[in-house]
Amino acid sequence: MNLYRSVRAVTGASGTGPIDWDAVTEAAKASTDPGSIALSPAERSGYAADVRDARTRVREVSGVDFDVPATVEIQNRHHWIDANVNTFRQVMKPIEEHGPPALPGVARVVNTGTMSVMLSVLGTNVLGQYDPLLLAEGDDHALYFVHPNIERIADELDTDFDRFRRWIAFHEVTHAAEFGAAPWLSDHLESRMESGIEALASGGVDREAFRELDAAMTAVEGYAELLMDEAFDEEYADLRAKIEARRRGMNPLSKLVRRLLGLGLKRRQYERGKAFFEHVVAARGIDGATRVWDAPDNLPTADELDHPQKWMARVQG
Repeated sequence: MNLYRSVRAVTGASGTGPIDWDAVTEAAKASTDPGSIALSPAERSGYAADVRDARTRVREVSGVDFDVPATVEIQNRHHWIDANVNTFRQVMKPIEEHGPPALPGVARVVNTGTMSVMLSVLGTNVLGQYDPLLLAEGDDHALYFVHPNIERIADELDTDFDRFRRWIAFHEVTHAAEFGAAPWLSDHLESRMESGIEALASGGVDREAFRELDAAMTAVEGYAELLMDEAFDEEYADLRAKIEARRRGMNPLSKLVRRLLGLGLKRRQYERGKAFFEHVVAARGIDGATRVWDAPDNLPTADELDHPQKWMARVQG
């Protein structure tokens, strides 16, 4: 890591926009240890076997015919930053196009620093990522495994690396199943995201767009948890308990950073979505739960997530 180079990149942010994305990338990578991806042949084949086995099991459990993305990468932290900086850039584009802020030079440095810190923190903590490449051109998806993070967290949790890696692979492949079951899902998420960001760029708040986006992501995370329970080929309650214990044991600064990055919201989406689908499965089985992906109108509303019987009454069969 080179914190001096990171600070220099941020303070030297230039250009005409409110964010210098080249400086964001340089600063985030300079402040982040890339980690090693010098994998043994057994480790590399282990990733491939995990993805292959997860695809087979999730297909069997869900009844959904899907495939994993053509792009499956084992990354270091710098690779992950490179892969995600363009997503952040696309998300922020409406705000950048809205017009120059007051004190543009100062705002550019602050915004560049904020984005670089976000990417650095996330790049140090992300384990795996199913990336639907929202707002990107084309319809390609990707699957990433950040090997140094998986290795570090497995060691911190004192758990077997191969088992922990397999658990991560199964979870990310469940997301591939969701987007395979719902070809419309990427466009739906993009439209809600664009509406919300464009409203912010104009100085307003499109609460409905953000509510619908949150509800959709809650369904995505909850259904993934449901499939994990059914598809993973051994008990994993101990892994979940260790992850939760690690989160609770974080220092106050780390907890604040998680809150600012919305990671606490993601945890709430997991829990709320899983509770919704457990209720639906108990009444209608997995086939009944999978109907959520038949069409955008079948997604649960915010109210239905907390009252699954209302969703079942609306979506018959």
